[in-house]
Amino acid sequence: MSEPTDPVQATKPPEAPTTVGGTWITSTPARDESRLLSGPARFVSELVRLARIMTEFVRGFVALRAIGPCVTVFGSARFREGHPYYELARATGQRLAEAGFTVMTGGGPGIMEAANRGARDGGGRSIGCNIVLPMEQEPNPYVDRWIEFRYFFVRKVMLVKYSQAFVVLPGGFGTLDEVFETATLIQTGKIENFPVVVMGSDYWQRLREFIRTTLIDEQTISPDDLEMVINTDSPDEAVTLISEISSRRNGR
Repeated sequence: MSEPTDPVQATKPPEAPTTVGGTWITSTPARDESRLLSGPARFVSELVRLARIMTEFVRGFVALRAIGPCVTVFGSARFREGHPYYELARATGQRLAEAGFTVMTGGGPGIMEAANRGARDGGGRSIGCNIVLPMEQEPNPYVDRWIEFRYFFVRKVMLVKYSQAFVVLPGGFGTLDEVFETATLIQTGKIENFPVVVMGSDYWQRLREFIRTTLIDEQTISPDDLEMVINTDSPDEAVTLISEISSRRNGR
């Protein structure tokens, strides 16, 4: 498989990318995951599905094996250019790229597009890991490598496996799912205590209050669990903290 193209020279992805061996890697219709989760099926069907899942993991491992130090950015697909959160994501993506990090997102519009666009602005590498949904979603025009998954759980493994830090911007159910699963993996020691940077303080205020006044008060989490979360609205501060923690962990 060829290595990712120079991010500065990459162009907008084709309307229907199909080349498995090149930059754009796609999967097949979204129905398969709903069938997987619909209950017991014939044993042969389950074996075929298991082979598809394994193949999807292998494709992801091969495509992302050499992306270098990486930071995953989570956030909503619904914020458009000009929105303060879009511009915050773009500025953060640019600073990450300038600091030498690959920027990985879900590859779609909104916050994902902004972060990938910022990586392009900063001359860095930009990765998109998309999920096949009933409503078709095109890759944003700022990704250098586009990988499409039919299974949410495979995609989430890729977004976590190759990252040294996570940046969380405002988003909906999908963003909450991604950030809380990542926090759970850190809390339970399944992955290293990588920094989780939460940006967009006004948006997250009520959630922070709920965590502090309900989860901690009811002792369903420990106060120490919040130490993994860094709250800032400054791209410079966020990237400086990520760089410092990454350097200490890697012994540089």
